[in-house]
Amino acid sequence: MESKKVFHNAKWIIICKVMQSLLQLVIGMFTARYLGPSNYGLINYATSVAAFALPITKLGFDATLVKELVAKPEKEGEILGTALLLSLLSSIICIISVSAFVCLVNANQTMTILVCILYSFSLLFVALELMQYWFQYKLISKYSSIVSLFSYVVVSIYRIVLLVTGKGVYWFAVTNVLDYALISFALFMLYKSEKGQKLSFSLQRAKEMFSRSKYYIFASLMVIIIQSTDHIMVTNMIGEAENGFYSAAITCAGVVQFVYVAIIDSFRPQILQLKKENQEKYEQELSRLYCIIIYLALLQSLAFTIGAKWIVSILYGKEYLSSIPILRVLVWYVAFSFMGAIRNVWILAEEKERYLLPINLIGATINIILNIIFLSLLGTIGASLASLITQFFMNFILGFILNDIKANNKILMKGLNIKYFLVI
Repeated sequence: MESKKVFHNAKWIIICKVMQSLLQLVIGMFTARYLGPSNYGLINYATSVAAFALPITKLGFDATLVKELVAKPEKEGEILGTALLLSLLSSIICIISVSAFVCLVNANQTMTILVCILYSFSLLFVALELMQYWFQYKLISKYSSIVSLFSYVVVSIYRIVLLVTGKGVYWFAVTNVLDYALISFALFMLYKSEKGQKLSFSLQRAKEMFSRSKYYIFASLMVIIIQSTDHIMVTNMIGEAENGFYSAAITCAGVVQFVYVAIIDSFRPQILQLKKENQEKYEQELSRLYCIIIYLALLQSLAFTIGAKWIVSILYGKEYLSSIPILRVLVWYVAFSFMGAIRNVWILAEEKERYLLPINLIGATINIILNIIFLSLLGTIGASLASLITQFFMNFILGFILNDIKANNKILMKGLNIKYFLVI
């Protein structure tokens, strides 16, 4: 694969994601102001609860599917069909589990229970969205990106109608379901129009795929614990309004994360292919990816630290000014977070999936301990500090401690050389 093709693929992802992000910013801004910190915090609480089921819904296929398709392109219909069916069955179990969990934990909070259950139905369509990885594998993400943008436009119109007509929080809880449903249906129709192989299921293929993806289920669950535990702990220890402020800061910090995701997704097929063909170029491409992501993230962190007050005031208004100090701490974890995303590409290429669980288990444990300590001492700023320290230790320091992943950190350190950013 040529670099030009990779960047052409990334270009389409980024263009569509930029437009989608602008829509998300505007609609999200009005939604947060309309709902207020408490209801906005409730929606984000529901998001966090449902997020715990995501790794089980996807069964790790979101990390391994591209490699499976690269390795056996002649079996793409069987590979994709098997992944979709298994993930769909898993999502049904997850919806039931999420519903049971909130009924138990929030027994006397009817509104919280209903919002969480409504939100959990998005898991059904998250499973079907795995089809997007076929478009990544083919380096034709142009189509899936346009579909995603179109779906979000429709959902944005729906949200505008809710705002204009003054609907309650329940109506907002189903927006995610509508978004994923539209994307899933459109991706399936696109797959058919692109003459993709007939989808089929193979029990033997399922066993082979699951033997490789299972490591990602538990590892991803640990990542979700790292990402979502703070929301749940803030809500239960401090309150829904404080979670609203914290969620606003996280949204601000992640407002351009689609750029990093698009770049990594576009590099992944090429890196996996180079691993089979040329070890030197494979390592160079990984260093280049590290360089691009790290320096972009550091520039963003600096800009957001300086302009935090301006950013929060414009996006969320005076009611959310408490988010400013949280954002100034939280935004610095972005670079370290995406170091971990790139390391996972290296782990996949090197077939070292068994190390994902201990890495993420260490991170999850540190995150929970730090949240317990810092939340009591510093409130929501403590939660953001806990996230920053966790990402720094797990995705950077740990690479110098664990012998089996030290090779990745050598590639990372080479990526700190700015020359890799300039080579296109």
